[in-house]
Formats: sequence, structure tokens, C-alpha cells
Amino acid sequence: MLKHIDPVLTPDLLWVLAAMGHGDDLALVDANFPAEAVAASTISRKLIRLPALRLGTVARAILTVFPLDDFVAAPLRRMEVVGDTEMVTPVQQEVAHAAAGALGHPVVMQGIERFAFYDEARRAFAVVQVGDARPYGDFLFRKGVIATS
Repeated sequence: MLKHIDPVLTPDLLWVLAAMGHGDDLALVDANFPAEAVAASTISRKLIRLPALRLGTVARAILTVFPLDDFVAAPLRRMEVVGDTEMVTPVQQEVAHAAAGALGHPVVMQGIERFAFYDEARRAFAVVQVGDARPYGDFLFRKGVIATS
């Protein structure tokens, strides 16, 4: 155990988050996502499984240590609902709320068409899959920088 580190952040997940660089994407996905196949194509080829956890819980934990990129318009992207690209599902609202809480302001969450999302996820640094089975719980977090003075 580490002090002041959310216990959701496993050693393997902390390694992934620390190894990522500015502009790298992290795929945070639901239980239905083809995570094994997609992770095999990522930069690190890492798949972190958190099977007993929900997306909001994991997003909140990640965002305690992970800076979202403030140089891009949409550092948080979501898989669009097939047939209703404007719909934001409850799980997507939950993750957007977690991001807003971490940053102290609302975050733009851009939608990506389903198959384009799979392609983007393959270019991510790694995949984190949770046990949440709610549909369209698939996200890309773009890593930013931590400015020091």
C-alpha cells in the first residue's frame, strides 16, 4: 500500500500511467469491449483488468494522478451510440462528471464512431478494462503534462 494513492490504482496500472507520455492515449473500456485483441496492438501491448470495478470509480481514481491534456479540444473521447451519435449514456455522463470533478470544470467529451474508436484504441498506449457491463462505456483519455514552476 502507498499513502495517498487510491487502492484502485494497482501496481500495473500505476506503471502504465507513469510510462505514458504527453499526447499518449489510455483506453478505459467496459466489460464488453474486445480488450485482449485491441491491447495486443497498442504501444505497450498492456491490458490491465479491473473486473470488479465500475467505470466511474476507475475514472475518478485514474484522474487523481493522470493529467488530461489541456492542449487539445477534447482530451476525453467516448464511443458514440450506434444510430444516435448525439446521445450521451448514463455511464458516459458518469465519466464526464468524474473528469469535471478532477479538473474543477466541465470537460468536452468528443464522440467517435464505433469502428473508428476501435482503430483509435489500437493506437493507444494501453487498455484498462473494468467489469462494468453498461453499454458504450468506452473512453480514450489523452495524457497532458504537469507544469512545474
